[in-house]
Amino acid sequence: MAVSSESPQERIGVMLVGLGALASTLVAGVEAIVRGKARPIGSLTQLYRCNGDANNALLNEVLPMARLQNLEFAAWDIFPDSAYQSAVKAAVLKPDILESLRSRLEELKPFKAVVDDKNSRLLTGRHVKSGTRLEQSQELEREILAFKEARGLKRMVLVLCNSTEITQLMGEEAESIQNFENGLKNNIDTISASMIYAYVAIKLGMPVINCTPSQCLEVPALARFAEEKGVPVSGKDLKTGQTLLKTILAPGIKARYLGLTGWYSTNILGNRDGEVLDDPDASKTKINSKLSVLESILEPERHPELYRGFYHKVKIDYYPPRGDNKEAWDNVDIFGWMDYPMQIKVNFLCRDSILAAPLVLDLVLLIDLAARTGWKGVQNWLGFFFKSPLQSHQTKPIHDLFQQHGKLEEALKLLRKASPPATPKRVAVAASH
Repeated sequence: MAVSSESPQERIGVMLVGLGALASTLVAGVEAIVRGKARPIGSLTQLYRCNGDANNALLNEVLPMARLQNLEFAAWDIFPDSAYQSAVKAAVLKPDILESLRSRLEELKPFKAVVDDKNSRLLTGRHVKSGTRLEQSQELEREILAFKEARGLKRMVLVLCNSTEITQLMGEEAESIQNFENGLKNNIDTISASMIYAYVAIKLGMPVINCTPSQCLEVPALARFAEEKGVPVSGKDLKTGQTLLKTILAPGIKARYLGLTGWYSTNILGNRDGEVLDDPDASKTKINSKLSVLESILEPERHPELYRGFYHKVKIDYYPPRGDNKEAWDNVDIFGWMDYPMQIKVNFLCRDSILAAPLVLDLVLLIDLAARTGWKGVQNWLGFFFKSPLQSHQTKPIHDLFQQHGKLEEALKLLRKASPPATPKRVAVAASH
């Protein structure tokens, strides 16, 4: 199927659920890059050079992706702070760069958020919608359509970057979209805020990206709804810090046929994400996402002499002084020739939102392109970006970063074949929107 004739120069609405550290860093970063104040380090769509291209062309020169200056942001949040105020509080970015972007960031003020105390217990805000789940979904729909009309947009993408919700056992409301909609009418509390946002977006034909570990797009009703509406969706839980390193190290251990007896991981983090994860049930949602990686990569059923019964433990602790600069410690117990034990110790002091923001940008641009190509439902090829990649039709998820990258490259080749001829090389933008 060919990419639609819609111009990449048309503006795209990027609707952000949550305007915290990640979202404000994303918006500020895009604005800084457009103004020529920063480089898009960490972004595949902006820095990837196509294999076999005689001109060593960048991906965004050969695929008709949206341009950064044409992204229009809107957001919902439980606090009324503008993107500038949120960025200042998050303290991810230096004050001088924020001050230079202040006027633009102050323009982005969030709508009231959908949230409920059962699914997000430790984080409370005053900037929230009232009413039943059905009434909240109807208000979301009105807000999206009003923003679309006011900005003259044809295409939009929803990005879930809100705080982690607890995982609940769902009933018949998860089985079909009719049951889900009845659940909204009956205000069933197992339908979380994330699910409501995703439902409304899919209903309106908007691609959905779940950057969180929260239960959402894997709910059968929503997954099938996306297929029926012809909407691409992807998720879940961005792969940034500790899990990124695991998906790099574990394939290397396996490739060298070294054994593993245990992998202990602990994380300390502050900011809003850490505060929410201080709730054991929310933390369980995140930990389950992190634990899903090693067995898939090492395949103990195929290599029982090396990996059967290895011990894997993950801990997350809220430590306010760390702010957004998350720290991850890993102790890896391996064994080699003649069963002699060895250890790998890693201390990763990373900047969570700095690692995550370019992933969100890439996902927005790529899923928009997928939508214009007619791809629908769960986008397996975008698993490269996630800890717990969603899979369609009961296929087994891939966690090995290098295998995921191969699947991504295969999809990019297909998109390139479906695209119109390459446009002339772009000139870097150095002016404000």
